[in-house]
Amino acid sequence: MFLRQTRRKKDGKTHSYWSVVENQRIQGGRVVQRHVLYLGEISPSQAAAWRKSIEVFDEDAGHSRSLALFPEDRCAGLTPDSSIVQLRLSEMRLCRPRQWGACWLAGQLWGELQLDRFWADRLPASRKGTRWDQVLQVLVSYRLIAPGSEWKLHRDWFGRSAMADLLGADFRLAEPHKLYACHDFLLEHKVDLFTHLVSRWRDLFNANFDVLLYDLTSTYFEINASDVVEGDKRRHGYSRDKRPDCPQVVIALVVTPDGLPLAYEVLPGNTADCTTLRIFLDKIEQQYGRARRVWVMDRGVPTEAVLAEMRNSDPPVQYLVGTPKGRLSRLEKDLLAKPWQQAREGVQVKLLSEDNELYVFAESVDRVSKERAMRRRQMKWLWKRLRELAAMEISREEMMMKLGAARSRAPTAWRLIEINMDRESSMFIYALNRQKLRKVRRREGRYLLRTNLTENDPALLWQYYIQLVAVEQAFKNLKGDLAIRPVFHQDERRIEAHIFIAFLAYCLQVTLQRRLHALAPGLTARSALEKFAAVQMIDVHLPTNDGRELLLTRYTQPEPALQLLIQQLKFQLPPQQPPKITTAAVARVT
Repeated sequence: MFLRQTRRKKDGKTHSYWSVVENQRIQGGRVVQRHVLYLGEISPSQAAAWRKSIEVFDEDAGHSRSLALFPEDRCAGLTPDSSIVQLRLSEMRLCRPRQWGACWLAGQLWGELQLDRFWADRLPASRKGTRWDQVLQVLVSYRLIAPGSEWKLHRDWFGRSAMADLLGADFRLAEPHKLYACHDFLLEHKVDLFTHLVSRWRDLFNANFDVLLYDLTSTYFEINASDVVEGDKRRHGYSRDKRPDCPQVVIALVVTPDGLPLAYEVLPGNTADCTTLRIFLDKIEQQYGRARRVWVMDRGVPTEAVLAEMRNSDPPVQYLVGTPKGRLSRLEKDLLAKPWQQAREGVQVKLLSEDNELYVFAESVDRVSKERAMRRRQMKWLWKRLRELAAMEISREEMMMKLGAARSRAPTAWRLIEINMDRESSMFIYALNRQKLRKVRRREGRYLLRTNLTENDPALLWQYYIQLVAVEQAFKNLKGDLAIRPVFHQDERRIEAHIFIAFLAYCLQVTLQRRLHALAPGLTARSALEKFAAVQMIDVHLPTNDGRELLLTRYTQPEPALQLLIQQLKFQLPPQQPPKITTAAVARVT
């Protein structure tokens, strides 16, 4: 194996991407290169570390020794001894293949966050011996690896996984009533978990909590709203999932700029974004004390009253928040007179002080290119579609429906088009509103930020704001990789416990992602889990001549690429389980 570098020019810059590849000989004697691991853009020091690891790994892989197995037909020269077991290799059976690697990795992450100790103290075993902490670990690992319903976990996934082997337990961990009952014990420990995680993030990644990112999302329920009891948090509200027909709950989340989750709260589905911030300000202050923290939020989250409270508190709570387009229109004349300042490469700003606040009008070259390309793509499609519709001879009602569909597909471009439709027929004329287009062009890639950090470097303020993508990525992972919905529970507390389990799975995922990021930005947590999932566990049954059976439970040898990744992550594979031999005769199936 070796490192291969690929160069690509983008926006006038040359980017270098790295991959681990290996040579393989195919039919005809030709040698081809097989892609093993994508590393993304890595620094020279990271590249040197990978080269060194590959060299050491290949050196170790070159040394091996063979062990001889002696079947019953080749033991003639051996002295009879009770310690010698003669095996019938021709009757060897391989049974119960099950997924081991990803389950083992989830256990390593569980241990790194010391969640085994945390939950062992808070979820003691029941009188019948049920290990509730292990049941929770199964639920969280399932949510991380192959999320689905608890019923599917019981009926399918647990039996095809090696969780029982790794936990030293049996199938009783996956009994359905235990999976559901475990949800009832979790929520009372939520605050303690947040405190515990802060300590682990600090120890593992030297994380600081001076800057906090705050945002909200929602998750919906495909149920009849009339079936929801009065006072339930499932309510109709503004749906970020484009499902206003379904009741929902709102999830508010606080993370660090590195995406490390600090706290979350489940709120009623009809909660307005602007009413939630005060709750979290009090919660964080009560749990972690007063400090000079910077809260970074998108527009629409804080109200003027809450911002005033943040400015007037002792010490002042610092904030950086995006502002709606209406405020930009009000300040546009004042900003035009201000000179541009270079904040960093590709970003320039204008600064305007007003009422003990600083307005930062920022323009990003990359964002200008991106938003302009998106707008042009929509405009090109919409213009072509309008030309097609204008040539159709259909009823007025049908034309209205087709225009509505075009509007929903290209909303940005639609706002720049003026359409006049005949009152009686389906005929219409359309034209580009050039005045609106000029206004939109002026604002593409530009943001108006508002802050009480009046003495900070504008480049630092811009860096704070673009880090909001971390909380957006957290929501994306919760809804995508971890499949927080559909939610099959009906009881409100179990719904919240389901979200709590998804939060724990996200903590494992982000821990793995941070570990991988230090090795190579191109590695994702999902790709690593998929590679680990290739390692299976299998039971090897070897009958003996005296009617007994030797059982060897073994996980398969990881592929070279995975061995290299394990080495880089500084994980140590456990020893294989010792063989077992039955004392009773084995019944044979004919």
